[in-house]
Amino acid sequence: MPSLRNALGKPALLSLALAVVLIAPDAVAQKKRAARAPAVTPECSDFYSATNADWLKAHPAIASGASVSVLGELRERTLQQQRDLLDAAMRAPQGNVQKLLGDFWASGLDEAAVEADGANPIAPLLGRINAIKRAKDVAPAIAALHQVGIPVVFNFSPDVDLQHLDRHIGYFMQGGLGLSDPAYYTSADAEARDLLGRYRGYVKQILALTGTAQDKLDAESQLVIDLETRLAQVSKPLADLRSPFANYAPVATKDLGKQYRNLQLDAFLKAQGVSDDTVSMADPALFKQADSLIAGLKPEQWKAYLRWRVGDAMAPYLARPFRDAEFEFRGRVLRGQTAPAPRWQQVLDAINLAAGPMLGREYAARFVPEEHKRRAEQIAQQTRDALGRGIERNAWMSATAKAEAKAKLEKLKIEVSTPRRDLDYSVQPMGRGSFGGNMLIASTWRHREEMKRIGKGNADRRWDVLPQQPALAYDIAQNRLIVTAAVLQNEVFDARQPAAVQYGSFGALVGHELSRGFDNKGRMVDAKGELRDWWTGEDMRAWETLGARVAAQYDAYAYPELGPVKVNGKLTQDQNMADLSGVELAWEAFATADPQAAATGRQDFYKAWARLWAQRLSKTDAAQRVSTDSHAPGQWRANGPLVNLPAFAEAFSCKPGQPMQLKETDQVKLWR
Repeated sequence: MPSLRNALGKPALLSLALAVVLIAPDAVAQKKRAARAPAVTPECSDFYSATNADWLKAHPAIASGASVSVLGELRERTLQQQRDLLDAAMRAPQGNVQKLLGDFWASGLDEAAVEADGANPIAPLLGRINAIKRAKDVAPAIAALHQVGIPVVFNFSPDVDLQHLDRHIGYFMQGGLGLSDPAYYTSADAEARDLLGRYRGYVKQILALTGTAQDKLDAESQLVIDLETRLAQVSKPLADLRSPFANYAPVATKDLGKQYRNLQLDAFLKAQGVSDDTVSMADPALFKQADSLIAGLKPEQWKAYLRWRVGDAMAPYLARPFRDAEFEFRGRVLRGQTAPAPRWQQVLDAINLAAGPMLGREYAARFVPEEHKRRAEQIAQQTRDALGRGIERNAWMSATAKAEAKAKLEKLKIEVSTPRRDLDYSVQPMGRGSFGGNMLIASTWRHREEMKRIGKGNADRRWDVLPQQPALAYDIAQNRLIVTAAVLQNEVFDARQPAAVQYGSFGALVGHELSRGFDNKGRMVDAKGELRDWWTGEDMRAWETLGARVAAQYDAYAYPELGPVKVNGKLTQDQNMADLSGVELAWEAFATADPQAAATGRQDFYKAWARLWAQRLSKTDAAQRVSTDSHAPGQWRANGPLVNLPAFAEAFSCKPGQPMQLKETDQVKLWR
């Protein structure tokens, strides 16, 4: 982004020269008036650039490739922290969980051992599949693979019961395909046909590695494609599944065994450890098809399909022939990657996938001191209190909506660092000899713990984000704020910094998330945790009016690296309103906690907010984000809320009409 000086320097100098010529007789008076005219300080011109000048200088413009940002650097450091933790657990584990993790890590880093292990880790699974003789043997094999975290034929996982948000139920959903979109199997489009051809080549490679004889590869790969195509033909288009309600259709579990005798879904649930009385099955046609295919297809076709699914799912964790085949198709063709990630990162990704909560428990214990957690909880509580005052005094919300909002806020929970409910860490011991074997052990444990979420009173059993992943999130179903251990790092929460900095960065992000429980999305869940729109039509119209004003504000901002292209105010509207809410609420919390804060402290609050968003975008990345990213670029995430805040203008002596301060009549107020 060119600076204001660079962008306007030449025209401004030309205009000044002409003015001097035209008014030369009154030059002395002009100089006196100019001397009295207040200059626009850098802070009142572009607060983001002024605050982040050193960071931007240290991170010059990116010609191509990925972008860099302060929060991106935070994510990179948390990966290094996880790596350091696992290295220490490998050398000198402290407790059983670290012993499990250390052995898992060591087995993945030992590439020679992985190569020597070959396909041994999946040999028991392949043996179970190869033992299938009759149709009735297929369903137990399907259930056994789900138990180790390899979903075949369909997906089954816990999620919130949309009629009773305080519980989770099991969702039977479409799945079991090697390609993500069912349309790839049925489309006549040339590109889709080409992809399906490449996919079949990958299927042949995996089948060869899992035991198919060379002279049978063509026939068996065709059997796999045929079975998956039959499933795809009765699967819903992905666009039809965007709404959570599209997958929600509660049915009684007691009837499933009779309705789907070949799939043996009653026995399937028992094998997963699920005894609940209700599951969701929104696509019975798919399960009827799968049920008929078990009886209608020869066991040899099922054996080829199941061996393929096992080989494909486990390929990243096995010897190089598996990994190379998987990367060439899934990495290079589907994801557009040019090279695999470094080995340590591949192993870390695997551990987070299969044993992420284990690592999260140890991460929080090592990197988040108890006093930091308490301070973060205190700021979060104070920001919640500020929202309560904001609900009471805002001018756009009706009396009935305010009453419901206050009741909902009263019940809002705050969880910091790790989930309140811990997991059962009794896991089969992992050794250092088999990375693939450890992957299956950990995946089996993770699946077991996931299944425990199903049933009454279990909806808050865990988060949908890991403690070692930097995140603040509002969980709309559970009406709770989630603050992960990894986000309590220096860029967001530095316990050594003054309170003003903590409120301006961490507090503002907390306010951003808390506001989501009371905006146009949060209005869909009431104080009792029921799906109900508790806004009036008047509330909705008032919100839309405020949103249109915020969208118009951001529509005027130039998108970095894209010349005349502007920010899409409508696309980014919800996040921009949440940003404004966050700064409003955090400022209220800070001013209440320290009403006599010094001028430097008040400035530090806003500087901390702006420093969160330091960012350099490549042209390629910017071009992709402008039409897809619901967040504004960093410059405008920093500046956009501040132009609406008189307290910011007071802190830096900015005048209405200057770039960093809108006139009072143009300012948007949400909770102040």
